[in-house]
Amino acid sequence: MGKQIRQEISSAALADEVDLLRRVANGERLAFDVFYRAYYRRLHRFLEQVIRRPELIGEVLNDTMLVVWRKAGTFNQASRVSTWVFAIAYRRALKALKRAPNRSIEVDMAEEPVQVDGGLEQSLIERDTARRLRAALAGLSPDQRAVVELTYYHGYAYREVAQIVGCPVDTVKTRMFHARRKLRDLLADTRDKAP
Repeated sequence: MGKQIRQEISSAALADEVDLLRRVANGERLAFDVFYRAYYRRLHRFLEQVIRRPELIGEVLNDTMLVVWRKAGTFNQASRVSTWVFAIAYRRALKALKRAPNRSIEVDMAEEPVQVDGGLEQSLIERDTARRLRAALAGLSPDQRAVVELTYYHGYAYREVAQIVGCPVDTVKTRMFHARRKLRDLLADTRDKAP
C-alpha cells in the first residue's frame, strides 16, 4: 500500500513539473520563478561538486536556467524534467571549465559544527571522514565527480546519468568503477598520512 501511494505522489510531482515547465515555455515569469527556486539548491550542489570553482558556480547555474527559460518549449518528455535540466547544467559546466583558465581545484575544508548527540569522539570521527571524502572527491575528474554526485547524492540510476552526461550506460559504469577505485586509493592515502 505504501509503495503505491509513493508512486502516485511521485507521478503527481512529475506531472506538476511538466506542467510548470509548460507554463515557463508560455513565458510565465511566476512559473519560472517557482521552477528556479525548486531547482536552485540541487543544481548548486551538483555544480559545486562538478566544477569545484566557487567563482563559476553562480554563472553556470544562471546560464543553465537561462537555457531552461529559452528552451522550455523544446522539452519533449523523453526523460524526466530533472534529467533534462541536469543535462543542460552538465554541458554548461564543462563549457565553463574549458573557458576558464586552469587553476588548482579548491577544496572546502571548513570545519563543521561538532554534534554531541553521538558523543564527541564519534562527531570528530564523522567530521574527519567528511573532510577526507571532500578532499578525495576533489581528486576525481569532472566526469567522474558528475557520475558520483548524480548517483549517490541525487539518486539517479545509471540510465538517467547516461542521459545527463551524454554517453552510453557502459561508459557511466566505467567512470563509476574508476571513480570508486580512485576514491578508495585517495582515502587510503589520507588515512595513512593522518597523525
